[in-house]
Parts: sequence; C-alpha cells; structure tokens
Amino acid sequence: MKVVTYEYHGAVGVGVLSKDGSCVSPFALSSETSALGLLAIVEADAAEVPLKTVEESIPLCEVKVLAPIPRPRRNIICVGKNYFAHVEEIADQGFDTTGGRGEAPEFPIVFSKLPDCVIGNEDDIIHNTAVTSQLDYEAELAVIVGMPGRGVKKSDAMNHVWGYTLINDVSARDVQARHKQWLLGKSQDTFCPMGPIAVSRDLIDLSNTEIKCWVNGELRQTGNTASMIFDIPTLIETISAGISLYPGDIIATGTPAGVGAGLDPPRFLRHNDLVEIQLSEIGTLRNKVNAIS
Repeated sequence: MKVVTYEYHGAVGVGVLSKDGSCVSPFALSSETSALGLLAIVEADAAEVPLKTVEESIPLCEVKVLAPIPRPRRNIICVGKNYFAHVEEIADQGFDTTGGRGEAPEFPIVFSKLPDCVIGNEDDIIHNTAVTSQLDYEAELAVIVGMPGRGVKKSDAMNHVWGYTLINDVSARDVQARHKQWLLGKSQDTFCPMGPIAVSRDLIDLSNTEIKCWVNGELRQTGNTASMIFDIPTLIETISAGISLYPGDIIATGTPAGVGAGLDPPRFLRHNDLVEIQLSEIGTLRNKVNAIS
C-alpha cells in the first residue's frame, strides 16, 4: 500500500495512491483525524480498527502533497554513521564530530531531530546564513513504526515496522562542530524534508534497495540498504532496549557516501539549490534551498 497525506481545498486528507500514481482514494475519516496524516492510519492498524476509503478518488495533480506525518508526536530518531563509505568520507574531510578516525562504530550512534523541523515535498529548506555557512544534505530511508514495543528482539523487529518513507537529514555542519552534539545542527526549522509518500513494509526489499540523491541534477549519493553497518532489526532492538516505541515513531537509518561535507573540497548547499532524493517505490523527494539572513 502507498499512502499520501495531502491538502485539498484547504483541508488535510490521507488516502491510498492508485497503482498508476494518478489519483488518491481518501480514507473515510473525520477532519480532525485526517489532519494526523499517516499517523491516523498507523494507529488504526495497531489497534486493529478497519478503515475504508471513500468511493470518489481525487486526481493527484489537484492536491498539495504534504509530509506523510506532518507533525510527528515525538522526535524523529536518527542514526549516524551507518554506511562505512560515509564514515570514511567525513573522517577524511575532518567533519567527524564523534572523534572517530574512519572506523565503523561499535554500536549504533543515535540522536534526534525535533518534530517541528518536518516539511513536505516541494517545500523550501530555509538556509539561515546568519546561523550556518555549511548547509548539507543527507538522503535517508526512514522506518515508520507500526506496533508498540519495548525490549524488542531482532527476530521480532520487523513485525513492529509499518513501512517506510524518505527523509533528508539536513545538517548545519559548523553548528554540529561548534556545539559538540547534533541536535542544534540538525533540528533547525525545515531541516527534515519527508516524503513524498509512505509505503507499507512489503513494498521495500531491504536486502537490495537503492537510494539516490541529486543536487541541481548532479548525482551525489548512491547507496543500498544492504550496505548498512547496522540493519533495521538491530536498530530497533538497540533503540527499544530502554525506550518504548509507539506507532508513528520515525527512525531515519543513516546516509550513504556523497554528502557535501565528504567531497574534496566540501561543497555545501546554496540559495536555489535543488535537492532530489529518490527511492523507486517511494518516488522523489524534492526541496529547494531558500537562503535568508
């Protein structure tokens, strides 16, 4: 199933995308529940509440596509340094703020982004030039938790996954370095583009799914989920060991090599740059940079 959260005639709706991607069939929900986006669907699934779509569909071209979960209830859980080539590139260019020397981490590195920084497809990434001069992109597959759990074992972890979406883990590298932690550098307003849609877990083959990122049409990142240092079951087991997971929680699984900070010389985002992140079943997440001072 492919799910779209959208705005239509001033109201937020959520529905199933047609097989040809041309239209969306809205779920029969109240306006208050629809405003939750995909979160309403995930929570209903977890509670085993059946949902139906209405008979009349809406052409996708007539709606504004929003982030699948426009306002997550909790921080987005993120994983750093989860592709070895990315670990090497940031160490080589001196941007590893964890003190590493290019070695793969022994345990997953976990941080978070604030819910308020989420934006949708085609929304602008705001570059506050008074705060950062090193604005960077990170293409990531994000896990959407479907079932609650604490102390989840790897063997059962995938049963707690509803599905997936794409995230751009936008980062201010100089802010990260200055504060010796990642929250401020990764949680500024608009620093979490998400979407364009969400897909159920059966549509993604984690053993061989490619994710790509272009900046102004130039291919910068190409990675495969098979190359993660810590796979999704390991991440879920690690995070849930002492933190309860809930339906609608989002876990960003790390970025492959090719970020701006990893290039030689580094190449950071500037005004009007277009970042496009693509995964075949999810589509392309597009966002332009809008510089302010």
